Amino acid sequence: MNPEFYVCDVEAAKIIGSSPQTLRNWRQIGGRGPAYTKKGRMVRYRIQDLLDFMVEGRIDPGAQRQG
Repeated sequence: MNPEFYVCDVEAAKIIGSSPQTLRNWRQIGGRGPAYTKKGRMVRYRIQDLLDFMVEGRIDPGAQRQG
């Protein structure tokens, strides 16, 4: 899977373990969810943006205990 490829919201939801409706809700709310590209009514997500979104939410419990 090339990280520079774009996928529809159904495929994007599979990648991040969400539902397409959650992605749609996040787009409507604004300021939440992964970055996306919109051209007319077509919405696409870049795979690298989806991966970055998941990394941003990563919590490392081991790192928290060291502080």
